[in-house]
Amino acid sequence: MADFLATPFGTFVLIFAQSLLVVGFVMISLLFLVYGDRKIWAAVQMRRGPNVVGAYGILQSVADALKYVVKEVVVPAGADKPVFMLAPMISFVLAILAWAVIPFNEGWVLADINVAILYVFAMSSLEVYGVIMGGWASNSKYPFLGALRSAAQMVSYEVSIGLIIIGVILSTGSMNFGDIVAAQDGDYGLFSWYWLPHFPMVFLFFISALAETNRPPFDLPEAESELVAGYQVEYSSTPFLLFMAGEYIAIFLMCALTSLLFFGGWLSPIPGLPDGVLWLIAKMAFFFFVFAMVKAITPRYRYDQLMRIGWKVFLPLSLAWVVFVAFAAQFEWFGGAYVRWAVGG
Repeated sequence: MADFLATPFGTFVLIFAQSLLVVGFVMISLLFLVYGDRKIWAAVQMRRGPNVVGAYGILQSVADALKYVVKEVVVPAGADKPVFMLAPMISFVLAILAWAVIPFNEGWVLADINVAILYVFAMSSLEVYGVIMGGWASNSKYPFLGALRSAAQMVSYEVSIGLIIIGVILSTGSMNFGDIVAAQDGDYGLFSWYWLPHFPMVFLFFISALAETNRPPFDLPEAESELVAGYQVEYSSTPFLLFMAGEYIAIFLMCALTSLLFFGGWLSPIPGLPDGVLWLIAKMAFFFFVFAMVKAITPRYRYDQLMRIGWKVFLPLSLAWVVFVAFAAQFEWFGGAYVRWAVGG
């Protein structure tokens, strides 16, 4: 077997199998994310939520997916059909590709590259093209306005997310997620993680993640009250399913990034307990629960408020934080809490 895996074809088979494993995990998680999202909203609003298909409605997401697959694909008469059909596929594929560099445990990563953070940024930045293409190709004012909103919103909050992550990179001295998690491995369990030294930025990162993924209260590109359903209003059946799946996968990716960058990834919160992939999955599930709760309990912002927060509040704060972390790392303030690459974490 080892000799076979050493051949070019064996290497291809191994990488293909690992890729299928990652995609399978993401897609199966997607079914439970949608189910959990709907159940959390229902609990907050004192409703039952999905409760018919399967035990406790657990197969409702599967039934909805099948419904979208078998429905007719309707393309507006004035739409640019090739671009119209390509847009949701771009959004979905790019959201999946970003998971190639996400480690689930030590060594459990599809592509262990030194510039993993840059790769994730590249994939997440390109996702806006799917939204713009879908809004423009629909040949309708509502999706076009939604696409313009989404483009401005995603670009605005990517800037603050990038500056926040630069602070983590300065503390670690690496853009590899495995190195970032290793730098948080200390004798004090969860108090060794980056959420403590980078505490103010955890909130800014989470709020920016909400805006980056068009998640309430920042779902202005999909605001039904003004835009019917925004950039995806003309989509139905499988193309709409791809847009929705891509959005949820991007949300789950943000949960993974929050866990890896600030909360120790697969590390145990209590010294002595074994580390492992279950800790990372539990952290990701917790942050998705927070995502769902925010949607259930917060009102939608106005668009001018959203842009003002991004450019006039988050950008200056995150930029000032980069300067602070740079000085703290250079002069090893606070016992070297901001310079893990120099003092060994």
